[in-house]
Amino acid sequence: MVTAYAIATSTEFRDVAINIAIGLGLSLPVAAVVALVWVGASGVLRKLAYWQAAALLFVTCFVASWVASALFGGMAWRAIALSMMGLAAVLIYFDTLGRALSPAVTEARLQALQARIRPHFLFNAINGVLGVLRADPRRAEAALEDMAELFRAIMRDNKELKPLNDEVVLTRQYLDLERLRLGDRLRVDWKIDKMPGDALVPPLLLQPIAENAVYHGIEPSNQPGVIEIEVTLLRGNVIINVRNPFVEQVGLHHGGNKMAMGNIRERLALHFDAEAQMTAGPRDGRYHVQIVLPYRKSGDKKTLL
Repeated sequence: MVTAYAIATSTEFRDVAINIAIGLGLSLPVAAVVALVWVGASGVLRKLAYWQAAALLFVTCFVASWVASALFGGMAWRAIALSMMGLAAVLIYFDTLGRALSPAVTEARLQALQARIRPHFLFNAINGVLGVLRADPRRAEAALEDMAELFRAIMRDNKELKPLNDEVVLTRQYLDLERLRLGDRLRVDWKIDKMPGDALVPPLLLQPIAENAVYHGIEPSNQPGVIEIEVTLLRGNVIINVRNPFVEQVGLHHGGNKMAMGNIRERLALHFDAEAQMTAGPRDGRYHVQIVLPYRKSGDKKTLL
């Protein structure tokens, strides 16, 4: 009891206790300000990689603590350090929780997104074969064989990343089917000499973009149109560019376009987080879709899912 009383009444103990009390008292307004900033910047934080968002949060917390110390006084650096350690503990907790939950959540979301693409793809492929069935039965028979291969590919378990070569083969088969229906109106310019064929990409990444190019750039026009598909490797990133004629449309076409682009964008985020980017829009009379994603191949430690 005497020892405890001596410690409690010592000057050092009182100083530490006062600093902690002041730190806790000032931490409330600091926490409120920081929370408001984080809520307001939540859209920006979601677009950043985890370590970038964490660094931004640390800087925000430190600046808010320093400003509070300058305005109100009495907040020792020890208290600021305690608040930073508290923030680190919170970030570690949510990072651990996210790592535990994200695989199951990501897999479920990917399956839902794949399920949304499959019926749309199959419906359009069947329409392509029906377009030539009566006019040219032999060509239709060959097309049915190609379509069977496409069906097998698309109905596989597509939650894992696939080699880019496989995506190109699938897209070529699809465009061949569409060429049966559209004839010389559909022309495709492949620029894939510098393509890293072993690069891993989400399944059904390229085909839906080509499908959009056909249905929104080629089909609405009576004139022949060219779809350009270019894939290159630049500074450790795979660059995919798809260009097609831009035709002003209204109604359901725009809705379908936005749904497909949103689907691809979300799957890229699930597989690559903030490391992948996608832009889409008209430019110089053509519709341009560009995808930039990190070059990963089978066996890389960073490969997701």
